This record gives sequence, C-alpha cells and structure tokens, in this order.
Amino acid sequence: MFFEFRFWKYLFNRNDLIASLKNDATMRDFQSRVWFVAIFGVLLYALRDIWGLHTEELTYIFVNGFEDTFTIARIVSLIGTIIWSILYMGFHFFVIAFILHKITAVELSKVAILQLFVVALLLIEKAFNFFLYAVVGYATDYSVLSFGPLAATFIEHSYVNYFFNELSLITGLIIAIQLHFLRAFTTMSARNLFLILLAIQLILALITAGFEVLPIQSWVEGGTPNE
Repeated sequence: MFFEFRFWKYLFNRNDLIASLKNDATMRDFQSRVWFVAIFGVLLYALRDIWGLHTEELTYIFVNGFEDTFTIARIVSLIGTIIWSILYMGFHFFVIAFILHKITAVELSKVAILQLFVVALLLIEKAFNFFLYAVVGYATDYSVLSFGPLAATFIEHSYVNYFFNELSLITGLIIAIQLHFLRAFTTMSARNLFLILLAIQLILALITAGFEVLPIQSWVEGGTPNE
C-alpha cells in the first residue's frame, strides 16, 4: 500500500498521516519535500544576509572606505550564513529527531517526518519576521511572534530577553504537533512526553540565548575597531 506525502495536507491533518504510518504503508515523495524545505531554508537565509540582516558590524569597513574589503567580507558573510542555515536545519532535522527517537523509542524514520514539519515551521517564522523587516525597512533582534519584545519592555538583561525571544507562538505550536504525533507511537504518558518536549525547547532557548550574547561575530572578524 502506498500513499503520497503532502506537506500542507498533513501539517493540518496529521491524523491521516498517523493512520497511514500505523498501517505500515509505503510513503512516496517525502525526500523531494525534504529537499524543497532545505532549498527554501538556504535561500531564505541567503536573502536575509543579502538584505543586510545582522551584518551591521561590517558597516564600519565600508564607511572607512575599504570597499574591496567590504565586498569580500559580505561574500564571506553570505557563505557563512548559508553554511549556518544547513547546520541549523540539519540539527533540528537529524539531531533532535535522533534524541526524540532515543527518548520515546519511536522509529527514527517516523520522527524524521515529524521534524520536517518542525524545520518548516521554524523557517516560516523567520520568513514572516524577514517580510516585516523588509516592509518597515529595519530589523530588530527580537521576533514579533516571541515573548522577546515583551521581556525587553520590562527586563533590562540581554540574556533573559534573548531567552524569551526563543519562546514564541511557533514554539508552542511545535510542542503541540510533536506531542500529538509522538503520542500515537509511544507508550510514554502524555504528561511525561509533554515535559520532555518542553524541556528540550527550554534547553535550546538557554543555549541559543547564550550564543546571542557572546560576541562571536566580532571574534571571527577580529573585533570591531575602537571608536
């Protein structure tokens, strides 16, 4: 028995997908959807870098008249962004899928299907924010779909603000989708499964916030010259 993998259909109607997987039906066209999401993610990250998102520290090179150096720096930045996009998507698709597979004992192939939805949702959030930035003509460090802007209003601590920035409406949707999907294939209680999924998101938020406050870009570029 065969069934065609339809991304948008199964994103909003996962019961049909779960039923087909439980019947051990052979799924077709999944690999092509993986490639589509991967290419979309690379193009999205590339467009964000070309637009100038998070490349502010390179401006001083151009202002000081080093146009050739600025061009090379932008090219290097674009290449680095593309590499980072691949690592980012690969981490959520492969590493998180493997972790969930080990914790829940759900087949890795099934968890991979779930994580494709997760990667797509994360990219959709980034695309939505990028669209808003392009419309208004400037960018912020916080996602409009997250609790980051709210935290920044009341809390004067960069790490805390970045932590809440990683917790968004999309994060809640991801946990809900993961919970619904994994419950169909594991004997783990819904409560324990929810706590594990929540803990994973909190740990990822803590780690990501740590990277955000570290001046990694300055380290790579050799530091920003003193004013």
